[in-house]
Amino acid sequence: MTSTETLEPTPLQQAGDHDLVVVIDFGAQYAQLIARRVREARVFSEIMPHTATVEQVMAKRPKAIILSGGPQSVYAPGAPQVDAGLFEAGVPAFGICYGFQAMASALGGDVARTGLSEFGRTKARVDVPGTLLQGLPDELAVWMSHGDSVEAAPPGFAALAGTAGAPIAAFEDTDRGLAGVQWHPEVLHTQAGQKVLEHFLFDLAGCRPDWTPASIVDDAVSAIRDQVGDKQVVCGLSGGVDSAVAAALVQRAVGDQLTCVFVDHGLLRAGEAEQVERDYVEATGVDLVVVDVAEQFLDALAGVTDPETKRKIIGREFIRTFEVAARGVVERAAAQGGDGGEVEFLVQGTLYPDVVESGGGEGAANIKSHHNVGGLPDDLQFALVEPLRTLFKDEVRAVGLELGLPPEIVWRQPFPGPGLGIRIIGEVTRDRLEILRAADAVARAELTAAGLDRDVWQFPVVLLADVRSVGVQGDGRTYGHPVVLRPVSSEDAMTADWSRLPYEVLETISTRITNEVREVNRVVLDITSKPPGTIEWE
Repeated sequence: MTSTETLEPTPLQQAGDHDLVVVIDFGAQYAQLIARRVREARVFSEIMPHTATVEQVMAKRPKAIILSGGPQSVYAPGAPQVDAGLFEAGVPAFGICYGFQAMASALGGDVARTGLSEFGRTKARVDVPGTLLQGLPDELAVWMSHGDSVEAAPPGFAALAGTAGAPIAAFEDTDRGLAGVQWHPEVLHTQAGQKVLEHFLFDLAGCRPDWTPASIVDDAVSAIRDQVGDKQVVCGLSGGVDSAVAAALVQRAVGDQLTCVFVDHGLLRAGEAEQVERDYVEATGVDLVVVDVAEQFLDALAGVTDPETKRKIIGREFIRTFEVAARGVVERAAAQGGDGGEVEFLVQGTLYPDVVESGGGEGAANIKSHHNVGGLPDDLQFALVEPLRTLFKDEVRAVGLELGLPPEIVWRQPFPGPGLGIRIIGEVTRDRLEILRAADAVARAELTAAGLDRDVWQFPVVLLADVRSVGVQGDGRTYGHPVVLRPVSSEDAMTADWSRLPYEVLETISTRITNEVREVNRVVLDITSKPPGTIEWE
C-alpha cells in the first residue's frame, strides 16, 4: 500500500450518502465476489488496489475495510504488505485468507508455514463463537486455499476457530472492530459465509443496510442531472439489459432531453432489431431513431480476423455512427423549433466487470477490450454518461425492475456490444453472419422450449468459420463448418461454469442445426469454466 495514484470516488458514491466498504484487492481471484457479497447485504462497496496508501483509502471515508485473499505468501519476497497504520485509523477491518494473515502479521501475530496446506472444502471447528461466529454451528464446512497459517493471534485478539491445517482460522478484537477468517466466506461453497460477512458488517462495523435498488435509482438520477444539466443526450440502445436500464435511468433523470439511437450494424441475432423497435419503445415511450449501417460495418470489417482489431473497429464505427445520428437529432430539434444546441453526452451501459476486465483498475490485466470501455476512439466527440459503471449485472436487473421495465427485457441473456462479430472465428462476412444467426436462433429457441432460460446466464454460439470438418449427409461427403455451443451459468460474469444442459436438449439442438443449417455439419460443446476461459471466445 504505497502508490501515490489519485483514486477518485465513484459517481454513485459521490451522489449518495451510503456507508462505504472498501475492498482492498491483494490479487485475489474473488475480490469482485467479495464486493458483490457486501452489496447483497445492502451495503455499498468498491475495490481499491493493495498499492493504495492509507491516506488514499481513508480519503474515501470508508465505514469498513475488507482485505481480500491473494496468491502469495506473506513472507515471499515482494509480497504485498499491509501498513499497520490502516488499523490505527479507527475504521473496522476484516481480513480474508491472505488478508487475514497480513492483518495478523502487521499487528504482531505469528504467521508460519505449518506443512499442512488446505485447498477446497475443509472442516472448521468453532471454539469460541464471539461476535463474528455467533449463532453458527460448532462445525462448519468452509472453502480454504492456503499454505501458511496463523499460529498466534495478535495481542488483544480472541481466537475463535481452527482447522487441521490452521491452528487459528478466525479471530476478532471487538474493541477495535477488527476480525478475520482464514477461509473464504464469499464463495457459495462455504457454509454460513454470508452470515459471517454480515456479522462483521453490522455487529462489528455498524454499517447501514441502505444500498437498495430504490436508492441506486435515486442516486443515479441525481448524478445524471448534475452531470447533464439541460443538455441533449443520446444513448445507444442495443436491446440488451445494460443499455436498456442505462437509457431508462437517463430518461427518468432528464426526460425528453434523451434520444435513443438503435444502430443496426448487421451483427445482431435473428429478430433483435424488430424486438428493440417494438418492445422497448412500447415499454418506455422513448424517442427512438433507427440507423441501418450494416454495409458500413461489413466494409470496415472486411479482411479482419484479429479479435481485438474487430472490437476496436466495431467500437470506432459505432461511435462514428452516433456522431452522425447526433447531428440528425440537433437538426430535427431545430426544425421543430428547438434551440438546435449540440448533443454533448453519450450514454453507455458500462458495468463494473467491463471496467475490471478492460484493465480499468491498477494492476488489472486487459483481458479484452469492451467496445464501450477500451474500444472507444481517442477523439471521441461526446462526454460519457455511465450510470451503471459501478454496478454488477444482478444489480442492473434489480434496477431495471425498479424502473418498471418488462421482465422480457430485464431477464434477457447478456449479449456483447460487438455482437456476432466476435462469435465468428475468422473474417466477418454476410454469409457467415447468416449461418451463425440461423444456428443461434435454433439454440435459443430450444433453450426456451425446455424452460431453461433463467438457468443459463448466457448461451453464445460460436462459428469456427476458418475451420472445416468432414461429415456425411444423405450418403454424401460434406466439408462443413463446426459450431460451438457455450452455455454458461454465472452470477456476475466475473466467474462462470459451463451449464449442465440435459442431453435431450443438446441432442435436439445439434440435430436441428445440422438439419436446418446446411453449411454446419458438426456441433460441439464447450465445457470450460471461467477462469481459465472467458465466456466469449474472442
